[in-house]
Amino acid sequence: MATEPDPTTDAPRRTRAQAREEAINAILDIATAEFVEKGLAGARIDEIAGKATKRKIYYYFGGKDELYRAVLERAYRRVRASEAEVDIDSGTAAEALRRLVEHDVRYHSQHPDLVRLVMNENIHRAEHLKQIEGLQSNNRRVIDLLAAILKRGEAEGVFRAGIDPVDLHMNMTALAFYNVSNQFTFAHNFGVDMTSDAAIEKRAGQVADILLAWVRP
Repeated sequence: MATEPDPTTDAPRRTRAQAREEAINAILDIATAEFVEKGLAGARIDEIAGKATKRKIYYYFGGKDELYRAVLERAYRRVRASEAEVDIDSGTAAEALRRLVEHDVRYHSQHPDLVRLVMNENIHRAEHLKQIEGLQSNNRRVIDLLAAILKRGEAEGVFRAGIDPVDLHMNMTALAFYNVSNQFTFAHNFGVDMTSDAAIEKRAGQVADILLAWVRP
């Protein structure tokens, strides 16, 4: 008779690389919350280390600026990776663009830390962003996605020619950002909850409608 597996002995053991990745991500999670709440200037390694381990922070990252850049890099890479998962191949170009736009609105609303990190980095005039090797080319991935959709839309005769994918990305991101960056002031001024699932879905559809109207002939 086969014996039941013993989870204490038969559970797969983590490799050293997996343990390292888990430790790094745990530190980045804590640091993200600290940098989002207090910015780079206000964040303190001791505060982060109170919930992690200072020795590990310095071992993996070197210092506060390096840790901040790692947080920023992970946030950017995650949004680009999420966009790469969107189906832009099936259906029409208009349907593909709607899926990507609605995804971005949802993603920004569900990941407010990204918006606040980007806002903070703009205060620093992208000083730290410029020091992250390879991130600029990684961020171009969304431009390539949009360029492919626009090219297809032109061929289908549903999009006007000559639209710059960077302009499209700027408009898409600006409209996705607003739901997060202005949610508290807008709610106070107009009594609108911008954080509910229903509000996010409504906003996603509206932004897609706006941008589709803009790209059409």
